[in-house]
Amino acid sequence: MYLIYCVDEKGGLSFGGRRQSRDRTVRGDMLEMTAGKTLWMDETSRRQFTEPEGERIQVDEDFLSRAGAGEFCFVEDRPALPWLDKVEGVVLYHWNRTYPADRYLDVPPLEHGFRMEKTEEFPGYSHEKITKEVYVK
Repeated sequence: MYLIYCVDEKGGLSFGGRRQSRDRTVRGDMLEMTAGKTLWMDETSRRQFTEPEGERIQVDEDFLSRAGAGEFCFVEDRPALPWLDKVEGVVLYHWNRTYPADRYLDVPPLEHGFRMEKTEEFPGYSHEKITKEVYVK
């Protein structure tokens, strides 16, 4: 499985239960990247996907254990480290800013044996610049 995260410059995911990941351009890129593949997430994350393509999203509170090889998991509010042995790659969307955070990325790719496959920058809806990094084993 591949993990997808939206993080700030310090790996922050959320603060006080408030996500850092709400950007429609990122959602569109995520849906495009996962087209033809299964995209898993929980119900809270699913609510922000109003695009018609969002209908193919699989929702389950235990999505990290259900996801299989070649499938994608959008992670906003839980640790993924227990499933590290299943992880084939990590996709990071960086906001290129630092926000208050109390939940952080627990699978920094370079610290867990992944190598960067590609990086790209694009303008987001809510941020001037978003950096996308794709890491693989």
